[in-house]
Amino acid sequence: MTATTNSTAANSAPTPAPTPAQVNDANRVIIFDTTLRDGEQSPGASMNLEEKLRIARVLEEMGVDVIEAGFPIASNGDFEAVREVGKVVRNSVIAGLSRANRRDIDRAAEALQFAERKRIHTFISTSPLHMKYKLQMEPEKVLEAIWDSVSHARSYVDDVEWSAEDGSRTEHDFLCRCVETAIKAGATTINIPDTVGYGVPEEYGALFTMLFNRVPNADKAIFSVHCHNDLGLAVANSLAGVAAGARQIECTINGLGERAGNAALEEIVMAMRTRADAMPYSNGIQTEQIMTASRLVSAVTGFVVQPNKAIVGKNAFAHESGIHQDGMLKNAQTYEIMTPESVGLNRSTLVMGKHSGRAAFRAKLKDLGYALGDNAIEETFVRFKDLADKKKDVFDEDIIALVDDSIGSTNERIRFVSLMVVAGSKGPQRAELELEIDGELVTTVATGSGPVDATFNAISALFPHEAKLQLYQVHAVTEGTDAQAEVTVRLEENGKTVNGQGADTDTLVASCRAYVHALNKLLTKRQKTAPEALSA
Repeated sequence: MTATTNSTAANSAPTPAPTPAQVNDANRVIIFDTTLRDGEQSPGASMNLEEKLRIARVLEEMGVDVIEAGFPIASNGDFEAVREVGKVVRNSVIAGLSRANRRDIDRAAEALQFAERKRIHTFISTSPLHMKYKLQMEPEKVLEAIWDSVSHARSYVDDVEWSAEDGSRTEHDFLCRCVETAIKAGATTINIPDTVGYGVPEEYGALFTMLFNRVPNADKAIFSVHCHNDLGLAVANSLAGVAAGARQIECTINGLGERAGNAALEEIVMAMRTRADAMPYSNGIQTEQIMTASRLVSAVTGFVVQPNKAIVGKNAFAHESGIHQDGMLKNAQTYEIMTPESVGLNRSTLVMGKHSGRAAFRAKLKDLGYALGDNAIEETFVRFKDLADKKKDVFDEDIIALVDDSIGSTNERIRFVSLMVVAGSKGPQRAELELEIDGELVTTVATGSGPVDATFNAISALFPHEAKLQLYQVHAVTEGTDAQAEVTVRLEENGKTVNGQGADTDTLVASCRAYVHALNKLLTKRQKTAPEALSA
């Protein structure tokens, strides 16, 4: 394992994105995170404003250079997200996406008005397939649109990114003309996406080499990679682009994204850190914050990280084989090429218990990367003490689940109070539920074809609605029969989709909490209508 590190000190301020000159001088790679925009395009991964702000703050604390906060023209919700993220984030550049038309760009500029550092990211398709069937435009018209959109964006901001959608399948001659036009019009960053994950590392890297050799003004802009993972090559392609001279990588936490997802931020930065001998590039990410970001995005979206996921998976630092365990006991580097601590993983087992006080609990929350207000800490501490009375061992993962559940339950119209369920092989199963709705306690009894069905029927009886259950997912937070269950519920109503989470040692209580959480989010969900075309 190399001792070289690209992360800054754990408690230092995030480093602002570098200038183009700094990038060229120091091989500094800009990390552009699009979890809030491209990541949210994953079916079922929509986030509300509060959740987007939480993620944005964590990304800024990690040292992410550019945060793509949304697609302002897509909906009022996206517009508000870009605007509000721009108000609270000061160190990272805030980007708003737009298609190649003035209406989109005007809307993006309006959303970015409060951002300390702002970027307009405009795109248009350039491949023959997309131009013919999607845009129904001739190449010359596309070139005109590139000039008009980039120059118009430049009239608002100095930092303009232009993307060639489906760039990896674009004819080279035409791609060179597009890139040259975008730079002449004022683009400071040129993004060549592998929109459908079709590329392989050798040819994707060669694409950038070709552009640097053939585009006369290529030295006037930073080149960027944006790779999708349809063939499982997103990270490899991204790094190949950097090796060829690109100095910005567009990625997401946990590889979140439509279809098979995007290049995973955590894999990219840890590959650079661990193999600095082969990839001598630096970045400003504080890698010790990776687990905090991964857990937050997973909890907000309901997308559970697979156990064998690189860097952030539950098994990424687990060793079961006797041979591996023997090697680890002798020298951890025999089977670990990076330390768990380098990605923010605390290896302690039992760290808190029923005798722990508020001061220790507050310190533990800070250690886990949470900064909560006094009311939220008090509410979570009460639930922690209740959990400690029920559960023999309380692990970090238990506390994380409690915090995520508590944060998601603030300022809601519907509140869980109590649940009593009769279940067994002889039905029907029966649920007695008490909720607080708009400050009033209400109770009902309902039956169903199972205890979960009975519980959800009881919720519907107390608060009638037309939402359809799209996903019901349960996983154990830790091991053992006394483990907390963490439940994700996805509801859909009139095209609007939300995720709700709940945690408890009782799976049925966790299920009820998750459903109520989702229902509350649905009540406050803003109208969100996707535009006719979204960039990859």
